[in-house]
Amino acid sequence: HVQLVESGGGSVQVGGSLRLPCVASVDTIGRYCMGWFRQIPDKEREGIAGIESDGSTSYADSVRGRFTISREIYNDTIYLSMTSLKPEDTAMYFCAADSACNTVSAAIPNYGGHGTQVTVS
Repeated sequence: HVQLVESGGGSVQVGGSLRLPCVASVDTIGRYCMGWFRQIPDKEREGIAGIESDGSTSYADSVRGRFTISREIYNDTIYLSMTSLKPEDTAMYFCAADSACNTVSAAIPNYGGHGTQVTVS
C-alpha cells in the first residue's frame, strides 16, 4: 500500500513562490509514475504535473513555465516548486502515484495524499 504525505502549503502573495514536498512510502518513487493534481471546491480536479519512473516530466498548460516537479529518490520525496503564483492557483494540492501515468495526469490516480492548501491573494 502506497502512502503519500504532502506539506508546505500556506498563504502567499500574488507573484510569490512555494515549494510543496510529498513524502512517499519507501520504494514508491522511481517505481511509480508520480505527480500533483489540484482541486478547487465545486470544480473538477486538474492534473498539473507528472514525473515518470525514468525522470521525464510533463505539465498542464496552466502551470507550464511556472511550476517544476522534481524528485529525490533516496529521500522518497517529490516536490512541486511553484513560482509566479496567481490567485487562480488557489486550490488544495494533492500528491499522486500510480503505475499508469495517464491516470496521474487525469487526476484519478490509484494513490493520493490528503492534500495541502495553497491560497494566493
